[in-house]
Amino acid sequence: MTLPPHDILSDEVIVHRDVMVAMRDGVRLATDIYRPAHGGRPIKAPAPALLERTPYGKLQPSRSEVEPGMSEPMRREQVASHFVRHGYALVYQDCRGRYGSEGVFTKYLSEGPDGFDTMDWIATQSWCDGRIGTMGLSYAAHTQLAAACLAPPGLTAMILDSGGFSNAYTCGIRQGGAFELKQATWAYGQAIEAAKAAGEERVLAALEAEPLHDWFNAMPWSEGRSPLRASPDYEAYLLEQWRHEAFDAHWKQIGIYAAGFYDAIPPVPVALMSSWFDAYVPTTLENYAGFAQGAGRPLTLIMGAGLHGDRNATFAGDVDFGAQASFSGHVAPSWLEFRRLWFDRWMKQGQEPASAAPVNIFLMGGGSGRKTARGRLDHGGRWISGQHWPLPGVRPQSYFLHPAGRLSTRLPESAAAPISYSFDPDRPVPTIGGALTSGKPVFEGGGFDQREDERFFGCVAPGLPLAARRDVLSFESEPLAEDMAVVGPVTVTLFAATDGLDTDFTAKLIDVYPPNNDYPAGFAMNLTDGIIRCRLRHGDGIPCLAVPGATMELTIRLFATANLFKAGHRIRLDISSSNFPKFDVNPNTGEPAGVGRARRVACNTVLLDAAHPSRLEIALMDSAGG
Repeated sequence: MTLPPHDILSDEVIVHRDVMVAMRDGVRLATDIYRPAHGGRPIKAPAPALLERTPYGKLQPSRSEVEPGMSEPMRREQVASHFVRHGYALVYQDCRGRYGSEGVFTKYLSEGPDGFDTMDWIATQSWCDGRIGTMGLSYAAHTQLAAACLAPPGLTAMILDSGGFSNAYTCGIRQGGAFELKQATWAYGQAIEAAKAAGEERVLAALEAEPLHDWFNAMPWSEGRSPLRASPDYEAYLLEQWRHEAFDAHWKQIGIYAAGFYDAIPPVPVALMSSWFDAYVPTTLENYAGFAQGAGRPLTLIMGAGLHGDRNATFAGDVDFGAQASFSGHVAPSWLEFRRLWFDRWMKQGQEPASAAPVNIFLMGGGSGRKTARGRLDHGGRWISGQHWPLPGVRPQSYFLHPAGRLSTRLPESAAAPISYSFDPDRPVPTIGGALTSGKPVFEGGGFDQREDERFFGCVAPGLPLAARRDVLSFESEPLAEDMAVVGPVTVTLFAATDGLDTDFTAKLIDVYPPNNDYPAGFAMNLTDGIIRCRLRHGDGIPCLAVPGATMELTIRLFATANLFKAGHRIRLDISSSNFPKFDVNPNTGEPAGVGRARRVACNTVLLDAAHPSRLEIALMDSAGG
């Protein structure tokens, strides 16, 4: 293909805008190509290429391109120029059906073939030397891994930043059988952006007129009965995600199931990045484990403290981790330079190997527990490193649930009585932070004191702790005698029953601060949470309705974490049956998700005796994190 005339950004950088690259079905995708130049004229010698494919607009700045001290992210041209001046061609492309690209957007499922075709085209261009590195945050990480599953020509190195589905059925679209409602807020927001980009004023006006918060109280949605009714393509794919409960071929497609394709992915170096309040913690760690199975693949893993893509923010929600939490200046000089050095190491001959440890983890905790000048909890933390994940020197520890809300390493007594509570799906437990993204304007992630607050959707009793609700069972340890570092997977095993055909059980791990002058009632900081839908408890997506009153052994997989519980703090585990609007609410009827409108109140029971040892299982690091 003959490239269109270029624009001159500087003597060293030129750009070909809106090159329309044809896919196998004839659909053309809008592509910008930034190239090295001399005196404003393109250098003829081929260069290694870097590719980022995004649904967010190839001209729109990525929210991830923020270094310390910056109030706005760098423009695409700034980022591209940095790499071009170091000898790369950089390619940005709009995903199918988004911004300047042709075709119909169907979330996730076109990215494998489209990514392959794009890389096949790049690898044959005279300005590319045949080597291609991929990068990008979130959806732009999903696009990378989708293409990698097809072993595209030229793929040489990847940086998967907070995304790249290992298995969207268990993280990213669904968890424990429940549906992640960030998909609903994302669809609504991006339908608006698509209407703006296409100049569809009537569609835009119709979408913006919908009262989104009220729609969240009118679930489940259906065709023509949703805030997306003016944008039927977005409504259709969202409802398909919501309703498709069976773990069948639909969930094993390229783009949302890399776990089935690890052997097919070329053994190229991969850097994986996420953070403890990111929505893709399991995805990142599962991809690390999957890639580590093959011999010889270089891997780097970085887990920060904050929210999705906010690697240089030093707080998440109402919790501050200290200046040392930023990626730039601690793990690497900057995020921009980390990527450049990573690609230099693996895509250019003769480069010296990087000396940084292959695994860098931010261990949250250890702060003063007082209120910072900006009004956040000083939780603190520090970076620790190792040669692999899980980190060496961790050991399992079980804490058992006891009556009267006790959490102890002692086994429960044989005669310990169960606890029952009523779960009303019309009054779900409100989501107060957590590992969330794309939830605005309805919900947001991060660390917060677990008490109701007007800032959070569904809160009706501001100031009242969630533990005061009758449908929340809180179990607390005694104050810790010494510091305790929890680093690794977190699992809850519940022996439970319900009086109907189906219900949910949720679990949340909390670091409970003792009272001080700034927080007279203490501060119950959420760390990680999870959910299990009883009819989908076996994990295969085949519905298995509960037998009313029968005991079920349930496994709730919370996201992994890394937190230092200081001496004097308590470990708390909250058990309930809803976490809304993070997850859709179970109507307790046994009907498939997103279909029925009937609801019933469930009487749910958690067993606590020696024959049914409900428990929290964590990983402890020796010497409180070294």
